[in-house]
Amino acid sequence: MGNALSRLDRAAFALVARHHWPGADRVLPRLSRAANHGVLWLGAAAGMAAVAPGARRAALRGVASLALASAVTNTVGKRTVRRARPVLDAVPLVRRLGRQPLTTSFPSGHSASAAAFATGVALESAGWGAAVAPLAASVAFSRVYTGVHYPADVVAGAALGVTAALVVRRLVPSRLTPPEVRRVAPVPRLPGGRGLVVVANLGSGASGAGEDVEPGALVRAALPAAEVLECGVSGGPTVPEALAEAARRAKEAGGALGVFGGDGTVSAAARTALAHDLPLAVLPGGTLNHFAGDLGTATPADVSRAVEAGEAVAVDVGRFGEDGHFVNTFALGVYPELVRERERWSPRVGSWPAGVIAAWRVLRECRPVELTVNGRRHQVWLLFAGNCRYEGLGLAPQRRADLADGLLDVRVAHAGRWARTRLLAGALAGTLHRSPVHGAALVGRLRVEGIEPGTRLAYDGEVAEAPSALVLEKRREALRVYCPHATTRLSATPL
Repeated sequence: MGNALSRLDRAAFALVARHHWPGADRVLPRLSRAANHGVLWLGAAAGMAAVAPGARRAALRGVASLALASAVTNTVGKRTVRRARPVLDAVPLVRRLGRQPLTTSFPSGHSASAAAFATGVALESAGWGAAVAPLAASVAFSRVYTGVHYPADVVAGAALGVTAALVVRRLVPSRLTPPEVRRVAPVPRLPGGRGLVVVANLGSGASGAGEDVEPGALVRAALPAAEVLECGVSGGPTVPEALAEAARRAKEAGGALGVFGGDGTVSAAARTALAHDLPLAVLPGGTLNHFAGDLGTATPADVSRAVEAGEAVAVDVGRFGEDGHFVNTFALGVYPELVRERERWSPRVGSWPAGVIAAWRVLRECRPVELTVNGRRHQVWLLFAGNCRYEGLGLAPQRRADLADGLLDVRVAHAGRWARTRLLAGALAGTLHRSPVHGAALVGRLRVEGIEPGTRLAYDGEVAEAPSALVLEKRREALRVYCPHATTRLSATPL
């Protein structure tokens, strides 16, 4: 560190040591010790997940960011700049930690962990980020106040933590940012939800509102004049039956079709809305709610505002075969197993580690398939096609910014010599998108032939046996979906 900067840093440290903050002598040393080994942040993550199930993603992102920041700090940071700890002569005895750190001073690991956790949480939930930020700032300041770090150590650690959180967001994009590209679609205004008939699938996974919330009550709280048809339980109507009846009633009322459920239920509702030329209102009621997240309707209140104001966007729909449709993803090969394993492990270890575990288990236990894509024969582990361009990297991306770009986001994991090892190595390093056995393209149409008998096909959570040949294409802006704050922007031109 330069002499001038070093002198300034030491002067700032001495200024903090001389100044007395009422009450800080009791609080800050304890807070600093509580953050040892990330215990404070792991406890905060557990508390967030327990108090508000909707905060689980924010908590997981915070922990993943902390883990990366801690690893970089301890393996690279402290070995690169071997700065001695401050001399404690000027620090009052009451502030000092009972056990002094033995590692080098630069950068501050506590500050890196605090900044990484707070930034990671904020990237997923602005509200929870605002709640955690003061605690993170206090932990960072406590490292100077207790005399174990110079201010520059803390600043460098915080910068490293923020960078780690941004890297994690790059690998696993957040759902906080609303879609950027939207095209307005004409829909009726439905005050209080009058004319809206909502199908609530009671068999869907837990929503962000919590597992104990009754779906009908949740919908009526947001849209008191809407009609709710429940399905998905023993003795009741099936999802297709409920959707058909809801579409009939919505058509008669001149209203719209609504759906409360997960991505599979939403996909079925989209097909029904297309068949009856009805606008669709999507209330997130499943475990992951990918479509609602990409749309920007994270809560029933978001949908309520859009329905009241008559705001909607036009959304592309993917089509395969004669009458197959999908609003999220289509895949051939091992994709169903890959997603199932990832979702099984994600709540326990986080998204990126879960993706690595899923790739390892699937590539070990499954076998590749043969098919012809646009006239060329390939042996592949899977062929993935997303409805519009996805931002996430690798074979199981998770977010879209534009739902009407006219594109299919096609990704292929090729089989062959050492392909399994290369795919696993790429998944582990986060560089799968650059692997020679991974291919990607943005297209408007794709023809797949010569599909082996028994090959499984997956679309929006549904699984079926694939035909011997099919064509993937787009229905441009075919679906009208209620969405708040819709703004007119030009869609992308298909490549």
